Amino acid sequence: MKSLDQVVVRFSGDSGDGMQLAGNIFSTVSATVGNGISTFPDYPADIRAPQGSLTGVSGFQVHIGEGKVYTPGDLCDVLVAMNAAALKTQYRYAKPGATIIIDTDSFGPKDLEKAQFKTEDYLGEMGIDPDRVIQCPLTTMVKQALMPPTSDDKTKEAPSGAVGGANMKDILKCRNMFALGLVCWLFDRDLNLVANFLREKFAKKPAIAEANIKVIQAGWDYGHNTHSSAINVYRIETKHKEPGRYMDITGNKATAYGFMAAAEKAGLRLYLGSYPITPATDVLHELSKHKSMGVITVQCEDEISGAASALGAAFAGALAVTSTSGPGVCLKSEAMNLAVIMELPMVILDVQRGGPATGLPTKSEQTDLLQVLFGRNGESPMPVLAAISPADCFDAAYQASKIALEHMTPVVLLTDAYVANGSGAFKLPQMANLDAINPPYVPEELKGKWTPYMRAENGTRYWAVPGREGFTHILGGLEKDSETGAISTNPENHDLMTRLRQQKIANIEVPDLEVEGDVADAELLIVGFGSTYGHLHSAMDELRAMGHKVAQAHFKYLNPLPKNTAEVLKKYKKVVVAEQNMGQLAAYLRMKIDNFVPYQFNQVKGQPFVVSELSTAFTEIINK
Repeated sequence: MKSLDQVVVRFSGDSGDGMQLAGNIFSTVSATVGNGISTFPDYPADIRAPQGSLTGVSGFQVHIGEGKVYTPGDLCDVLVAMNAAALKTQYRYAKPGATIIIDTDSFGPKDLEKAQFKTEDYLGEMGIDPDRVIQCPLTTMVKQALMPPTSDDKTKEAPSGAVGGANMKDILKCRNMFALGLVCWLFDRDLNLVANFLREKFAKKPAIAEANIKVIQAGWDYGHNTHSSAINVYRIETKHKEPGRYMDITGNKATAYGFMAAAEKAGLRLYLGSYPITPATDVLHELSKHKSMGVITVQCEDEISGAASALGAAFAGALAVTSTSGPGVCLKSEAMNLAVIMELPMVILDVQRGGPATGLPTKSEQTDLLQVLFGRNGESPMPVLAAISPADCFDAAYQASKIALEHMTPVVLLTDAYVANGSGAFKLPQMANLDAINPPYVPEELKGKWTPYMRAENGTRYWAVPGREGFTHILGGLEKDSETGAISTNPENHDLMTRLRQQKIANIEVPDLEVEGDVADAELLIVGFGSTYGHLHSAMDELRAMGHKVAQAHFKYLNPLPKNTAEVLKKYKKVVVAEQNMGQLAAYLRMKIDNFVPYQFNQVKGQPFVVSELSTAFTEIINK
């Protein structure tokens, strides 16, 4: 058995082959034993592409390491290909010499034809060394594990004596668990942890849990009895971690938990008004499970009503959230503008995806930045935050809620499909350790003298929750007099109110921009925002290992910008802004900082950055 510092595994097959579940279980077990993890689900937008077709392949990549892991990895060490199409499309993500696991039962003549192989020698055709391939009749092995020897493979009913009373369709659904068992054998994973996970997941269907556990054990046993000098069993050791309770968490789930924690800390009900849209819908699904915590979720008839209902909940005194993706932000902009002029606390979650229009709904981009900064009529300032990892989605949601509630403003939280669907190891926080949230409720001593746009010392409008005696008021979309709260078309008053709303946002205190790496003498400063943090950090590490002086500054708070932004960015001779759009952050920073002209690295592929490509591009900039 060999020890490794890190390894990347990619599960691939038809959309119905359960690759996401197999990958999730493997990453969860790895997180449980203390490994660092980063995952990347990669699936098509088709509801269900034809079985065995090249366009219908779904993948799940997981990177595990002995310490902190920043990305899902560029290329995989182990590739699981459940059919010919998966091997054809996913082999490009495998390292030279990677171990490949295939189900030979899914490589028949028709399968090879669908995958556009020209010969039956599919390994030779792709230049794959057969010694690196575990060629397993996986489907046959699953049937043997779950069906009695005398049963008819073609029956659709439960064969007498089949494990869990499963029929043939149910049995074939367990193929992913056999592949998982093989991978667990390769990396010496404790099957008891996998069994516990399945028994908990299928608590209401124990027979299904036991059938899957039996298949996983069969996969492990098959691997254990595989004798190939080219196939090794590996162990990923765990570095000492900070004590606490950890879980494998997706960005969408972490976002939901962050909103719930903020509402609990502020002593408010949490309201989510949402319309289902990929890739944000899981936040609605997760929050709908927590009615016991006072969470109210409403699946509205469209994006506009989702935002408008959240605004009503904010007026009524709740922590109000509306969730969507880029196309939904377009539709919500009118309600967002209304929240600006009414100065009510609301969080707009934008889980970015490939655009424009329907674009690439299951892929990831950072192309909504300028939309959420400026995409509204009039002077409509709004705080903007961007989560930097799946686990950071918790803190980003919490801080977005804190800013909204304490400064009486709508706030945009940017995530994207990469961090929303990806997962990482997450240490569950203690509520007592979270920042206090103190909404600016109108003081009782102002009773009888208060008007709707009276402000605290920091410029924030006081909040009077309806039903509070002596503080009856009306808000609306027409401009109001700063002193009386009555409708006003006075030019000087409108100019004043515009400046007050802008200054209120500018007054928000956000953490300083931190610099990592060669802080004092970097040849190049790498700048990004949001979900690209891990890839840019890994590129910095690679370049420093090659002897270059490199630093990284990454933005989580985008409006207002950290107060030291100009000082940091103008300190270095060469700065490159890397983002998954055509240069939106670079343009924004040029607008905010005098005489700032950075290099740019821009890709809009719907896929995460590739660290090796970043390193090459940044090396060229250093050598200029």
